[in-house]
Parts: sequence; C-alpha cells; structure tokens
Amino acid sequence: MFLASFPAGPWQANCYLAASSAGGECVVIDPGVDAYDGVRAAVTEHGLTPVGVLLTHGHIDHVASATRVAQEWGVPAWIHATDRELLTDPVAGLGPASADLLAQVLGDVELTEPDDLRFFETGLDVAGLTFDVIHAPGHRPGCVMLSTALTGHDQLDAVVFSGDVLFAGSIGRTDLPGGDHAVMLDTLRGQVLDLPDSAAILPGHGQQTVMARERATNPYLQADYLGGVRPR
Repeated sequence: MFLASFPAGPWQANCYLAASSAGGECVVIDPGVDAYDGVRAAVTEHGLTPVGVLLTHGHIDHVASATRVAQEWGVPAWIHATDRELLTDPVAGLGPASADLLAQVLGDVELTEPDDLRFFETGLDVAGLTFDVIHAPGHRPGCVMLSTALTGHDQLDAVVFSGDVLFAGSIGRTDLPGGDHAVMLDTLRGQVLDLPDSAAILPGHGQQTVMARERATNPYLQADYLGGVRPR
C-alpha cells in the first residue's frame, strides 16, 4: 500500500492519497481548504492517477477542495448522505457565528457539489483498495471511518482513516451543529473500541497513531469516561 499525506489550510486538516502501489490509481481522502495544490503536487511527484475522492465527513476543512479535485480528474466523490448539505452550506456545520470567518477563509468561492456525487454504504472497492465504511456519528451525523487492509507490515494489518472521530490522545468535539455527545459515547464504545489493536489510525488532524496505544492511553477511551465499556 502506498500513502502520501499533508496538512492543509488554516485548520491543518490532513489530506491523504492512498493507492495499492506507487505510480498507479489512487483515492484522495479529505481534500479540504487549500488542499488542491498539495494534491496536484503529490500526484505529480508519485505518478499517481486519482480515481475517487473520499470524504470522512462534511466539515469545510475536510471538503473545501473536494469538488475541484473531483472535477479536475473527472472522478466521483463519496460522502455519507447525512452530511451532503455541508458541501454547499458550510455554515450549517459550524453555526452562524462562523459565517464571517468562512468568508475570510473561502473568499468569493461558491461551493458546489461534485458532478458525480455518491454516498457511502457498507463497503467500497476503488483504486485497487477495499474499504470498510464504518458509520461513526457523534462529531457529525455523517462521520465515517474508512478501514483498509495493510500487508507486508510485521505489527500492523489495517489502516483506518478516522477523520474527526478519533485522534492521537483525543476525539472529535461534539459542540458544533450536528454534534451529539451521547451519540459519540456510543460510537466510542462500539465502532471505535471494535477496531483491532493492530490498526494504524490516520486521523483528520495531528499525528498518526495505533489503536493499541489509543486503547491503553487515550483518556476518552477509558471506562471512567465512557461510563463502562462493553466487552470486545
């Protein structure tokens, strides 16, 4: 598996390019604010051909460049249906108080949906990779984690693009529109703690981690925070 990544925009959201091997087809995951130039540079450097755009949720820092990337390479984009509205109305995901800030960040850009917009279901085969789509609401109703197998590594056997659900040492906030603390707790107890210890976690912000480390040290995955953890 080949991976390239870079943080983009004022929120330093991680954008990933994933492929079965260098020099082949790839998917672009979460191209957010100011990510287009980084995507083009990575594609050129590594001889990649984008064949799809995957969005872990609809917040502007993860989707702002999605339409431009999808249209540039003539490829589909996938998002969970419940976050579709944020592709054209980012204020709905951040609240009215964000309108002035978004105007400064985005300028006169008019956000539109990609021409070929598709919706995640249970799985996806693209760019020679098979992704399990794990619906993981709480930060946003449309949050998903995208898990794919990893071969050739001694200790890790999966890669999980966790978006803003799980970070190294933290989790996604739930105080923005669409966030729900109780739902996030259910997601943490279920979908997150069901991830194998052998999974590499590639989050939407910050450094990558591994699930074994998060299970042991992330304060938001401990029983005293979760109010009891169901057995694995």
